[in-house]
Amino acid sequence: MTNNLQLTALVGACHWIGAKGWAPATGGNMSVREDELTCWLSESGKDKGSLTPEDFLPVEIATNHAPSGRKPSAETGLHTLIYRLFPQAGAVLHVHTVNATILSRIEKSAELVLQGYEMQKSLRGQTSHLDAVRIPVFDNDQDIAALAGRIEDYARTRPLSYGFLLRGHGLTCWGRDVAEARRHLEGLEFLFECELRLRQLETL
Repeated sequence: MTNNLQLTALVGACHWIGAKGWAPATGGNMSVREDELTCWLSESGKDKGSLTPEDFLPVEIATNHAPSGRKPSAETGLHTLIYRLFPQAGAVLHVHTVNATILSRIEKSAELVLQGYEMQKSLRGQTSHLDAVRIPVFDNDQDIAALAGRIEDYARTRPLSYGFLLRGHGLTCWGRDVAEARRHLEGLEFLFECELRLRQLETL
């Protein structure tokens, strides 16, 4: 087992996520980077609110291979993709919140645009509510390799920061470390709830 302090922080973040109900029914998956070659990923089928460090297993970033033979999360390929695309990424959180799931279905375009919210400044590099924060929305796919390929194609031509939505599925977000990934998750979830309520009011 790694002595990585970030893994300890990730376990704490998982308990926080579980307490909020953001990863129900063993859903969701979380990881932390060990180094340029390896990440620690939550084992499949585990309740995220009661994870321990022993519930994470090493995965090779380049190949998605788990040397232990244990079964990592179904979305392993999305975590490793983020670590390959962004060398600065140190932690990835994938959750199934109600706000993210509903918004991902009612937003018909390829991006959810958030603008005018002070809490946009919870995202690294954002300094004004006047800026437009663009969160990509990808169609869900049980073929994770194909889905990862579409996300990688998007990232070749357009900025991909903070996170992305999968339609009818949830949010994947990341940060330089667990604390930043957790801040991005909380900030985005707040923004999603505001945007969802605003759209509901506009239909009245």
